[in-house]
Amino acid sequence: MAKKNGRNTRQKIVSAAWKLFYEQGYDDTTIDDIVFESGTSKGSFYHYFKSKDALLGSLNILFDDKYEELQQTMDPDTNAVEKLTFMTHELFKMIDTSVSVELLARLFSSQLVTHGEKHLLDRKRTYFKILNQTIRLGQERGELRSDISANQIVNDYAMFERALLYDWCLVDGEYSLVQNSDRMMPLFLHAYLPQ
Repeated sequence: MAKKNGRNTRQKIVSAAWKLFYEQGYDDTTIDDIVFESGTSKGSFYHYFKSKDALLGSLNILFDDKYEELQQTMDPDTNAVEKLTFMTHELFKMIDTSVSVELLARLFSSQLVTHGEKHLLDRKRTYFKILNQTIRLGQERGELRSDISANQIVNDYAMFERALLYDWCLVDGEYSLVQNSDRMMPLFLHAYLPQ
């Protein structure tokens, strides 16, 4: 039970921080603001994060939570391609409306220069587990090609999503991330349909 409470506390801090970063901007958000918004304590904050900057690597937690939430709401009989398209649409809608381009760009740049953990590439993430599960089931049902390994499709899909996000950052969010992904993702996934 203590582990679950700790995870909930960490998630509260992360959720509150990213909400405030979006509303107030990163530089104008203080640790006190985050602690107040999350309903936690400074001790809890420093238990999970060394500094406010350490929160930049936590965006993957919000993404993973979103994927977990989406998986629970989807009909298990939904086609794998429809599931993947839906999950990207919903994740990108969340990003479009609650994550600033500046912060997403900071996340990408922190992942490029880090010598430590590359959170976005961590295969233990819920994100990768859900993708792997969805793709393997799609292959078993004949909805996706089986001549390409599930791991390879997962890697390709994750790389394509990152590419869409990276381009959105490069152009400073001048277009709708959701509309662009709704147009591009079906084209990308078409290559993985059975021949």
